[in-house]
Amino acid sequence: MKVISGPASKELAEKVSALTGYENVPVAFKVFPDGESYVRLEGSVQGENVAIVQTTCPPMQDGRLFQLAFMADAAKRGGAVKVTAVVPYLAYARQDKMFLAGEGVSVETVAQMLKATGIDELLTVNIHSEHAFKEFPFPAKTVSAIPLLAEYFVQKGFRGAFALSPDKGAMYIAKQAQEVLGGEAGHLDKQRDRYTGQTKQAAEGLNVKGQSVIIFDDIISTGGTIVGAAKILREQGAKHVFCACVHGLLIGDAKKRILDAGVEEIVGTDSVPGSVSKVSLAPLLSQELRAQK
Repeated sequence: MKVISGPASKELAEKVSALTGYENVPVAFKVFPDGESYVRLEGSVQGENVAIVQTTCPPMQDGRLFQLAFMADAAKRGGAVKVTAVVPYLAYARQDKMFLAGEGVSVETVAQMLKATGIDELLTVNIHSEHAFKEFPFPAKTVSAIPLLAEYFVQKGFRGAFALSPDKGAMYIAKQAQEVLGGEAGHLDKQRDRYTGQTKQAAEGLNVKGQSVIIFDDIISTGGTIVGAAKILREQGAKHVFCACVHGLLIGDAKKRILDAGVEEIVGTDSVPGSVSKVSLAPLLSQELRAQK
């Protein structure tokens, strides 16, 4: 197998190559003055299975998807036997069904497009819902980076910290973290006003007084949920409050709002490269690729 370094995940791909021992194939890329993308594989893939590592996170979801499609097409034209798309953050995954009449299903459209360019299977990380895979035209798998995030806090001396989910529906995330941290786990209650549509959080029966609490979530976008959770935890007397997410989109001033709400540190992964990308997905992705060889 060879690992192709997508422009959006060059450093991550190089780490995966180093951990697996698989040859790294660099990619030359540029954006033309009119905004169109150009990519070229700088190495042979003839007769090889290849893994293209390319995240599709904001702010260039569409451009990064097209780069992924172009790399897959180039790999197949170059004689690759099998192309696995390793997409840490899969754009459009949250539109996995028709919510209103007249809509399409964006994630299925993306999958069909990628299939047409030569992708044979997909590996992603903490997709919002595995339901999205139901109509995919190729095998697809999601793996969880929550244990890696929890281990980060263990290494910082917070073994035994309380793992908190922002709502009951994501309690499985808190339980994954709990297995590593060894402390308690729980969730906030989220209620939606059926007239206004607004949500509010509550911490009924949650005892975090004097404890170190880590809020775990798959995606942090605008940060509203985390801000609300942090304020509740401070009111409940938590000693330390942190938050950890796989995909730290942190749109606009989300990071500042979260820190201002009393969160001491925001920890994300390199699925979304940025200032909070403190945990690498390379060990997790390397393990999966070695198993697939």
